[in-house]
Amino acid sequence: MYLKMGTCGVVVASSPCAARAFLKALDARFANRPAVASAVDITYNYQNMVFANYGARWKLMRKLASVHLLGARALADWAAVRRGEAGRLLRGVAEASAAGRPVVIPEVLVCALANIVGQITVSKRVFDVQGDESNSYKDMIVSLLTGAGLFNISDFVPALAWLDLQGVQAKLRRIHDQFDVLITKLLADHAATAADRARAGRTDFVDRLRAAVGVDDEDGETISEVNIKGLIFDMFTAGTDTSSIIVEWAMAEMMKNPAVMARAQEEMDRVVGRGRRLEESDIASLPYLQAVCKEAMRLHPSTPLSLPHFSFDDCDVDGYRVPANTRLLINIYAIGRDPSAWEDPLEFRPERFMPGGAAERVDPLGNYFELIPFGAGRRICAGKLAGMVFVQYFLGTLLHSFDWRLPDGEGKVDMSETFGLALPKAVPLRALVTPRLAPAAYA
Repeated sequence: MYLKMGTCGVVVASSPCAARAFLKALDARFANRPAVASAVDITYNYQNMVFANYGARWKLMRKLASVHLLGARALADWAAVRRGEAGRLLRGVAEASAAGRPVVIPEVLVCALANIVGQITVSKRVFDVQGDESNSYKDMIVSLLTGAGLFNISDFVPALAWLDLQGVQAKLRRIHDQFDVLITKLLADHAATAADRARAGRTDFVDRLRAAVGVDDEDGETISEVNIKGLIFDMFTAGTDTSSIIVEWAMAEMMKNPAVMARAQEEMDRVVGRGRRLEESDIASLPYLQAVCKEAMRLHPSTPLSLPHFSFDDCDVDGYRVPANTRLLINIYAIGRDPSAWEDPLEFRPERFMPGGAAERVDPLGNYFELIPFGAGRRICAGKLAGMVFVQYFLGTLLHSFDWRLPDGEGKVDMSETFGLALPKAVPLRALVTPRLAPAAYA
């Protein structure tokens, strides 16, 4: 579907076939990002990885992030950090259970995930405990992702950007300023402890980035201190709330469908038992848990519309002429609910991904265009592997360790959505929990 929005041409791909045409056949041509007013102030003027144009600088940032943080080998190196934060999460949830307090699922998840990102990037836990400070951080991310997803006239009529008619840019600028204060402090504290890490022979992501500043790669490209800020901004925004959203939606769907939750717990009891907690190494033996995660990503993708792609050249797509300087949006939400690709697309049915199911071979990593929660092609989410690990491990940990029910008086799960760049639940999921493992598992 081609639209003229203001002075800008926009094409929307809302089917697996259309997404394949753009992100496979024309991948390189649409690998850029458009210059939009909403992004200038939240990306250090496009100096981060997510909004940078396709080119040597973007390739270098992507390579550094993959090698030192997001690739399979780097993820294995940081497994102990994830395990430690999962243990802290378990103890916090168990304490809430003992006190009879409901657990607000997105709040405990964002606290844990932010602490993981903090430890692997700057060797520091961001929040000592889940509470007002971590909740304010989550609110900041939600405000940013919601605000950035608003229709902003300035993005489509650039000549009006200086007027900021809706106040969107001013709002985003205020939120980003708050983020910048946090990132600046983290980086300053990190620099102050550099000698301690050097003596201990430890390096983290920012240490490796700073070692690359001013050093040309094979293409003669380097990164700056501003790029480091942009990369840290990417990791904290994309690395915490998006994974939390998927886990929350999966839990909400299972609380609506107790038989699904019971089957997932039975599988974990059989494979892991109740004498210990779930380990990441167990996940490969838990196909139903994996299927639940895939189904949550299909029905509730954390980013319903892709970030905009952009082509500087005109091109032909399936017999249609697409003009130069056209923006491309992939409707990930619609693709996951396409009735031509999915039987009963609005039903939460993890069984479709199990052996013998219609989608048993489908994975969400950009290889099958029926399911692309991380996008596809050159601009596929750099953190796709980390996202899968976060979702599977933390969802499995919560399911295996506790039984879940709605607080008294709440008759059903509210499944309404809040639209933005991300798609969180409008009403955060709250639940009462009961421990189901041996006491030693929570120690």
